[in-house]
Amino acid sequence: MDLYAVWGNPITQSKSPLIQNKLAAQTHQTMEYIAKLGNLDSFEQQLLAFFEEGAKGCNITSPFKERAYQLADEYSQRAKLAEACNTLKKLDDGKLYADNTDGIGLVTDLQRLNWLHPNQRILILGAGGATKGVLLPLLQAQQNIVLANRTFPKAKELAERFQPYGNIQAASMDSIPRQTYDVVINATSAGLSGGIAPVDAEILKLGSAFYDMQYGERRRHAIYCIMQKFRFNQR
Repeated sequence: MDLYAVWGNPITQSKSPLIQNKLAAQTHQTMEYIAKLGNLDSFEQQLLAFFEEGAKGCNITSPFKERAYQLADEYSQRAKLAEACNTLKKLDDGKLYADNTDGIGLVTDLQRLNWLHPNQRILILGAGGATKGVLLPLLQAQQNIVLANRTFPKAKELAERFQPYGNIQAASMDSIPRQTYDVVINATSAGLSGGIAPVDAEILKLGSAFYDMQYGERRRHAIYCIMQKFRFNQR
C-alpha cells in the first residue's frame, strides 16, 4: 500500500487525510494518507526517515514549507521562485521533487467565489511560506498587492523578489497604507493559536472580501476574530 502524509505543526486541524482517503476510495487507489505532527527541532530528520521507510510523497503545511524545500533535490519553477513547497514527491531514482500548488489553488478558489478581477487591491497579511507560493499567480492575475508582515525586512525582501512580475509593495503591520482593499488575505498562523491577525481595523473597507488561508475551528480563525471584534460583514 502506498503511503502519503501531510506534515505540519499543529496538524490536528487538517482535513487532508479525510479528503485524500475518500478520493482514493472513489478512484480505487490502494493508498493511505495520514497526518504527521512535525517536530520543530527535528522536522528534517523526521521527513527523511518517512521517505526512507517507503513513503511515496507528502504535503507540507505551516510552518515547514521553507524547510521542506531545502530538502528537495529537484524543483518546479514555481517552487524555486517561492523557495517554499507544499508538495514533495519521491522520484524513481530516490530524489525528492518539490512543487508549490498554493498559488494556483488560491487563485482558483478566488475565481470560484467571484472575488478575483483585474487591477484589484489585495492586502496579504504575513510573509511566510504560504505567502511565497501565492504571490506569482496573484500578480499574473493583474492584482496590486500590499504585503504586510510584523518584520518589515522580510516583507521587503519578498516584495523585491516578486516586483519583476507585477505591482507589489511591502509594509510593516503598523504602517499598512490607509486605502481600501478588495480582498484581505490572512496568511499568518495567528488563527491556529486563537490569536487575532495584528491589523488595524480602520484600513479595512466595509464590504471587502476576507480570505483565511488557515483553517480549523471557525471561532479561532484570525480573520473571523477580526470580524467579530470589529463587527465586519463577510462576503
